[in-house]
Parts: sequence; structure tokens; C-alpha cells
Amino acid sequence: MSLRTKLSRKPSHDEIRTALRDKVVVVTGGARGIGFETATQLFQAGAKVAIGDVDGEAVEKAAADLGIEGLTCDVTDRASFDAFLTEVEARLGPIDVLVNNAGIMPVGPFLSYDDTIIRRTYEIDVIGVIVGSQLAAQRMVARGRGQIVNIASTAGRIPAPGLTIYNGAKAAVIEFSEALNAELGPSGVSVSAVLPGFTRTGLISGLNTGKLIPTCGPDEVAAIVVSTVARRRVRAYAPASLSWADASPIMPQFLKRASRRISKLDRVFLEPDSQGRAAYTSRIRGEDTV
Repeated sequence: MSLRTKLSRKPSHDEIRTALRDKVVVVTGGARGIGFETATQLFQAGAKVAIGDVDGEAVEKAAADLGIEGLTCDVTDRASFDAFLTEVEARLGPIDVLVNNAGIMPVGPFLSYDDTIIRRTYEIDVIGVIVGSQLAAQRMVARGRGQIVNIASTAGRIPAPGLTIYNGAKAAVIEFSEALNAELGPSGVSVSAVLPGFTRTGLISGLNTGKLIPTCGPDEVAAIVVSTVARRRVRAYAPASLSWADASPIMPQFLKRASRRISKLDRVFLEPDSQGRAAYTSRIRGEDTV
């Protein structure tokens, strides 16, 4: 088997279990969606898993359902994030892997965004990832080993009207992850970015994605996260068929415009169903954590 084939092949079930057995893995935003499914699959693969979420009631229930550790964690508050990691280590031992999953996705015309949602998006999706990576890396570098997996998005590679704030945030996560991986690699700590497509969670509630905008289930994304933990990669798309998005930055603008028009990406995020998206919008604004 060639090296290229070996690296591109998905790790087997046995390889994943061997790689994850007894590893301490922390997942933020773990009470629902991709985070919950990732925690589930990691636990089933033999890892010692702890989840954190700003919604204390939801994370307590999710952890009880899985039989794992669950704690309140506000990724926008350094003290809260640090206390969360410290408590996890007190309960489970040194953290081997941090999955920075917590994130929000506002949509709508750029001129309609207010200061609250702009700042919350960057505090959660970018600053939270940076702070969490730093807090975890400080622990990991001291031990000479560890892994950080940051959940980005294909939206960080494929810009679209109505998604400007989220596009910028996830592009930042992608480049931050690669730069940090290059910096920490010699210390024995790797950093990966997983780029999901639009996932069937609250993030796309109230959006008419249609047949030409592919969506995937949180279980599909979680499987890629788990395989990335088992076999470290700098960048992984979920699903892998979206890897063509790496070419988007160099595509001619006329092709991008045509692609957006054909797929309806030119308007789907500008025209959300406000009623269908109301509960999610309230939650990401911090008005309701249920």
C-alpha cells in the first residue's frame, strides 16, 4: 500500500478504538448538535469524555444520558473556560484532546446585524477557539503531547451573501488552526480544523437550503472529527466530498457568481424564515439558553 493511499484511507473501527482508548477528550458546545454527537461517538470508541456548554441544564442532561462528565462552560469567559478544563483534569486526568466545537451562525443582510450579534459571533466562534486553544496548549506543551481540533466550516472557504459575519469568523478559525499547528508541532501538540458543510442542526433552522445546497447530519460530521482525532490531519472536510472548497479562493469571480446563482446561495441566507429561526436566533443572542 502506497503512503498516499494509506494516508487517504479512513481509519478502521479497530484503529479508532486503539487510538482513542482511555484518552481524555473534552468537547465544548457538547449539549446538542455536532458536539453531542461527537461526544457520543468518542465515548463509544473508548475515550474518557467530558462535555462543556453554556447551558447548564442542557449539558447536565446530555452528560447524564451518555454517562459522561458534563460541566457548565462559557467559552467567552477565560476564567470559566480555565475552570472547566481544570475540573475535567481533576476528575478524569490530563486532557489529551480538546474539541473546540461551540459556535453560532447568524444569517441575514449585513446591514441588519447589530453590535450584539456581531460581537457574540466573534467572541464565541473566534475568541473562544483562540482562548480554549491557548489554555489547552499550555497544559499539553508542558507534557509534550496533545491535540486540539477546531470545528470550522466550509463557510470559511465559500463566502455567501447573508453569511458575511459567519464567513469571516470561520475563515479566521481555519487559518488560525493551520498557523498554530505549525507553531506547536515541534512541541508535540497538533492542531486540526474540521470543516463541516451545512449540518442539519439548529444552525440551518428556518433556511430553505433546497436540493442544490448539500447538507449533512451531525453524525457524519462527528465521524470525521473522531477519525481526525484517531489519525491527525491539519484540515478535514465533512463530508470529504466538499474538499473541492479549498479551490474556492482562486476561482474566478464570474464562476463564483454563477455558482451562487445556480445553487441559490446568492439569497438563501438573505431570506430566512424568521419564525422558523426564532428559537435559534433567541438562543444565539443569549436571550434564551433552553
